[in-house]
Amino acid sequence: MKNIQNKVILVTGGASGIGKLMAFAFAKKQARVIIWDINGDGIKAAENEASETGLFIKGMICDVSDKENIYSQAKKLIADYGPVDILINNAGIVSKKPQNPEPGPLFLSLPDENIIKTININTLSLFWTCKAFLPGMVERNSGHIVNISSAAGIIGVNGLPDYCAGKFAAFGFNESLRMELKRMKSAIKTTVVCPFFINTGMFDGVKTRFPLLLPILKPEYAAKKIVSAVLKKKKLLIMPRFVYSVYLLRLMPVGFMDWAANFFGISHAMDDFKGRV
Repeated sequence: MKNIQNKVILVTGGASGIGKLMAFAFAKKQARVIIWDINGDGIKAAENEASETGLFIKGMICDVSDKENIYSQAKKLIADYGPVDILINNAGIVSKKPQNPEPGPLFLSLPDENIIKTININTLSLFWTCKAFLPGMVERNSGHIVNISSAAGIIGVNGLPDYCAGKFAAFGFNESLRMELKRMKSAIKTTVVCPFFINTGMFDGVKTRFPLLLPILKPEYAAKKIVSAVLKKKKLLIMPRFVYSVYLLRLMPVGFMDWAANFFGISHAMDDFKGRV
């Protein structure tokens, strides 16, 4: 799908970070881009910036943690702009590290509502957006669904219990969806993206022991790679490439995998994490 001119693309969480960067990258290729976000000011700023450069980017306030809000805004989007050709499930959050955590695993110190919100946004929203837009794609036998998971969706990370759970689920959801579509002999494509930490502010304070092997990714680089993967219809994008080694570690005894995670600094990446929701 190298030619996406006039295609309708929805980017959730599109008013900031890599969501906004992807939205503008697609719009520069003459796509009609819709962004969903809860940040009304961010939406207006993106729309104004796009208007000044002649790009088609329109925003809608949507809380993707709210199933009914997704469904109602999806109906409005289709009525106003037509069926969605490419769905980018990008919206995501991470729970802020508690200041005085209780003894034991970190999730014991996380408020229940934080855990629920993380799962609602990082996992369940994928089900609701797909239920809203996938039937139209099935009817047209055309479309592309992109789910942003994480490297923390293929290996557990200390200090990210709810985030890892949600991103592991996102990875599994995408894999199951891809296999179902393949069995149907559908022309609908899927892409799952698993990046290492991206320097957007969401992971403020995170660190890496070997920056040449596991660099904290620049948002511009990550967005460019994701857009390229979508245009090339890649099924899987992992970045940086070193993260592919996790699959080899999975073949080793669990003790060795734990040692490797500690040696490469994965087990300590969140030691100084502050983060933001």
